[in-house]
Amino acid sequence: MSWQDAFEAQVRSCQNLGSPFTAMLLEGFARFGLPAGPIGARIATWPGDISSNGASVPLRLAGALHGLVLEGVDADLGALYPPHPLPEPERLWQAACAAIARHEAYLDQRLNDAPQTNEVARASALILGADALAAHLDLPLVLSELGASAGLNLNFDRFHLKASNGDFGPTDSAVVLTPEWRSPAPAPHGFRVTDRQGVDLSPRDPVAERLRLLSFIWPDQRARFQRISAALDIAADHPPHVVQADAIDWLEQRLSQDFAGQAHLVYHTVAWQYFPAAAQARGEALLAEAGARATEEAPLARLAMEADGQGPGAKLVLTLWPEGRQHDLGRFDFHGRWIDWTSPVF
Repeated sequence: MSWQDAFEAQVRSCQNLGSPFTAMLLEGFARFGLPAGPIGARIATWPGDISSNGASVPLRLAGALHGLVLEGVDADLGALYPPHPLPEPERLWQAACAAIARHEAYLDQRLNDAPQTNEVARASALILGADALAAHLDLPLVLSELGASAGLNLNFDRFHLKASNGDFGPTDSAVVLTPEWRSPAPAPHGFRVTDRQGVDLSPRDPVAERLRLLSFIWPDQRARFQRISAALDIAADHPPHVVQADAIDWLEQRLSQDFAGQAHLVYHTVAWQYFPAAAQARGEALLAEAGARATEEAPLARLAMEADGQGPGAKLVLTLWPEGRQHDLGRFDFHGRWIDWTSPVF
């Protein structure tokens, strides 16, 4: 895929996911060209897949430019960013190219960072899956997240999810999830977390790297920005434990631990699909082996929210051992805007 194709594909994704500003920003590069100089040359000659299926270079660039604005180091560029009115496309492109020329070292460093949005609205899927699991097992939960980044979604039990049959989570939470329900909502049961850990190849500090994490939020999505800001505040008060390691190596170690009297919930949201095929195969084998050792007193569960090539959104699947049965829990928007929930039949 050429760099132009990658940018155009990301433009369509931004349009579909409700960010006309980011779509316009990236469309400017596809339409008018990359900036002259080393940054444009680096993007044009980037090795491998630069699309959202690979290195996500368009979103790396968008995040870097947003970082300049959030850090207050480029007022000229910031004058065209939300909440200011949407500018003319060519004017935005010219301002972006000028900012890149002024801050080449910053852009070059930021292009090394893959987007890590920590989309906490995906926590609605985690809350519902964990609640259904706890209602069935009547056991406290041990959490293990693969691809945890800054670990914001390790705190999903501290978020509040609005639903028609009763809300989930603490009512005083600063993170309030208000998705569109496209299905009947289940009645809440409640669950308790006794231990939580995550893993990431490049974990982020939710305090020291707050602005970097926020830079990957599309600047015209203010509700999303505020929601993740609130989740960062919670993470500052309840620091998540995220280990820097290969996810499958860490999973092997985590699955070897004894969690008697607790249900071990391994979960991942839009992360597994980016693992290499060999890593996925090894992870599946490790989960199956651990599942064979699971008991009614120490069950193992896997909650997976991933793209499946079907759409709309991502599919949510819960696998529970020792029986090893898969439960289809419906579909969820990638950014948590809507829920199409299917209650499991255990």
